[in-house]
Amino acid sequence: MPTFPTPDTSELTPFLGEGHWIETLQDGSHVLIRPLQPDDRDREIDFIERLSPEARHFRFLGTIKEVSPELLDRLMEVDYRNSLALVALAHQDGELVEVGISRYAASGEKDRCECAVTVADAWQHRGLAVALMRHLIDAARKNGFKQMYSIDSAANRPLQDLASYLGFERQRDPEDTTQVIHTLQL
Repeated sequence: MPTFPTPDTSELTPFLGEGHWIETLQDGSHVLIRPLQPDDRDREIDFIERLSPEARHFRFLGTIKEVSPELLDRLMEVDYRNSLALVALAHQDGELVEVGISRYAASGEKDRCECAVTVADAWQHRGLAVALMRHLIDAARKNGFKQMYSIDSAANRPLQDLASYLGFERQRDPEDTTQVIHTLQL
């Protein structure tokens, strides 16, 4: 089993416990899942740039060719309570590389948060999205959220399957028929 560096989580909220998890995926590979940290900025850029155009479209519900500094600032802004991002890291060619991320952010409505998950194309169909979302759901519960939702492309069948597997309910977005809304009561 590979070894992973232990992140400094001394300033994080108590729900994190040890602050990280080592997950064994369906194919036997291992990933480190931990909260996003400021020094992950370059990893986040590399992760997004390595996504296929389809995966980027599903993640951002639109086309993005490059990661603007403003977008990156928004993605890196987490307070570990009202907004949280969990990264999945794996060793590749001697480097620790981001291979997936799940995140939530308070929606402004009491006790609700919006969520998203993205997995690198080469790491899909191994159970990584399930592991990332389970940790994210647990964190949202521990931080007092009662409902989690996501707005996704109606064409994103793998995400619909994931949401269904995790117990989310699905409905068409009444404002945009090309999108669906997945909702989970926490």
